[in-house]
Amino acid sequence: MLSLIVFLPLAAAAGVLGLPRGAAAAVRWVWVGVTAVDLALGVALWLRYTTPGPNALAFEERARWIPGVNSSYHIGVDGLSLPLVLMTALIFVACALYGLRGDRPRSQAALFLFLQSVSLGLFVAADLILFFVFFDLSIVAMYFVIAGWGHGDAGRSALKFFLYTFLGSLALLVGFIGLYIAASPHTFDMLELVAATPLAPRPLAGGLVLAAILVGLAVKTPTVPFHTWLPPAHTDAPAIGSAVLAGVLLKMGTYGFVRIAMPMLPQSWRAWSWIIIVVGIVSVLYGALVALAQNDFKRMVAYTSINHMGYIVLAVGAAGLVSASTADARAVAISGAVTQMVSHGLITGALFLLAGVFYDRTASYDMNAYGGLAAPAPKLAAVFAVGAFASLGLPGLSGFIAEFQIFTGSIAATALSALALPGILLTAALFLRALQHVFTGDTRGLSQGFMDLRPSELGSAGMLLTLSVVIGILPRPLLDVIEPTSRTLVGLLGR
Repeated sequence: MLSLIVFLPLAAAAGVLGLPRGAAAAVRWVWVGVTAVDLALGVALWLRYTTPGPNALAFEERARWIPGVNSSYHIGVDGLSLPLVLMTALIFVACALYGLRGDRPRSQAALFLFLQSVSLGLFVAADLILFFVFFDLSIVAMYFVIAGWGHGDAGRSALKFFLYTFLGSLALLVGFIGLYIAASPHTFDMLELVAATPLAPRPLAGGLVLAAILVGLAVKTPTVPFHTWLPPAHTDAPAIGSAVLAGVLLKMGTYGFVRIAMPMLPQSWRAWSWIIIVVGIVSVLYGALVALAQNDFKRMVAYTSINHMGYIVLAVGAAGLVSASTADARAVAISGAVTQMVSHGLITGALFLLAGVFYDRTASYDMNAYGGLAAPAPKLAAVFAVGAFASLGLPGLSGFIAEFQIFTGSIAATALSALALPGILLTAALFLRALQHVFTGDTRGLSQGFMDLRPSELGSAGMLLTLSVVIGILPRPLLDVIEPTSRTLVGLLGR
C-alpha cells in the first residue's frame, strides 16, 4: 500500500498530461479526486499502524535497485514519518481545491501531482540515495512552480531558490557518501547505518560528515544564515506553491535531522548540540523580529516560517544534551519538534492560501492598503483569525501543543532554551498587528468592494485549520504515534 500512496499521484500526472487541452474542468476534478484518494489511503494506513520495534519500520517494502553500491528501493514508516505523510497528503488536497480556478490547469495539475509523489517518497524513504533522489526532484518541481505560475520577479526568485537549495543538496550528498564510505560493508540503507553508527570511532570524520549533512538540511529548512532564498521565493510564488513550499518542503530539512543526522551520527550530534541550540534560538528571534517589521503580508508569513522552524532546531539540539536525568524531557522535546512540523504545515499552509486570496482580489499584499476588511469579508476575517491565533500558540490549537512540548523538554535539558521564549510574544505582536491593520476599523482602501472567500478557498484553508483545532483539543492520537519513536531516538542518541 505504501508504494501505491507514493506513486498514485505520479501515475495520475501522466494521465492528466494525456487529456485533451480543452478538458480543463475534467483535469481539475481528476486532480482533486486523486489527492483525495491518496489522503484516504493514508488514513487507512494510519488506522492499521502499530508501532514497530526499535530500528524498524512499519509497512516495509524492499526491492533491488542499484546493487553495485548496495542501494535498494527501501521504504517504510514510523512515528516520525507517518504524521508527515498524512500532513502532506492533506496539504495537497487543499491545494488542489484552491487550484480549481487556476491557469493552465493541465500543466499545473501534473506538476503538483508529481511534486506530491516526490514529497511522499522522501518521507517514506529508508535508503539515503532514494532520499536524495526525492530531495532533488522536489527542488526541480518547485522551481517550475515558482517560475511558471509566480508573479512579480518570479524568474529571479525561482532561480535563487534553485541555486541555494541545489547547492545544499550537493553538501547533503557529500555527507551521504561519507557515511557510505565509513560503513562496513558499504551501504546506503538507513536502518543498517543507524545500527552500525560507522563514524563513532572517528570523531573528526564524523564531525565533518555531520557538518555537510547539516548544511544541506539547514538550507532546505531554512535556518539563519541560510534563509535568504525563502522570503522572495514565497513572495513571488503562487499561493498553492507557497503552501506546499512552507507546509511540506521545509519539513524535508527538519525531518532529515531526526531521520538521518541524529540517529546515524549520535556522537557528533552530541558534540554539536550547543551550536545547533544557538542556531535555533537565533532563528526563532530573528524570524519573529523581521516578520514584525514587514508590511507585506506574504513576506511576514514567510519570516514566521523561519521563526517556527527555529523552534524545531532548538528542540532537536536540546535532545543532544545527553543526561540520564533528562531522558524523558528530551523525548518530549523531540515529540514537540515532530508535532511542530505537522502544526506548522497546517497553519502556515492555510495562511499562504489566504495570502493568495488577497493577491487574487487586488494584486497587493500591502497590509497598509487595507482596513476594515472584516465588514465586506467576514469569512476571511474569521479564518485568518483562527490561523493567526494558531500560529502564535494559543491554547486549544496545535501550535500550543507543539510549542509547549518544545519548551518543556528543551528548558529541562538546558535553561539556555528560555532565551527563545520572547519569540512567542513577538509572534503574537505581529499577528495582532496584522489583524488590526487589515480587518478592524472603517472599511477603506483596497478593502472596499473586496469579495469574501469562495467555497473552494474556504474549504482549502478551512480543512487545514480544522485539523489544527482537532490536534489542539485532542492531541493524544497524534502523540500516541510520535512518542514511542521519540523515546527510541533518545536511546539512539545516548549510545
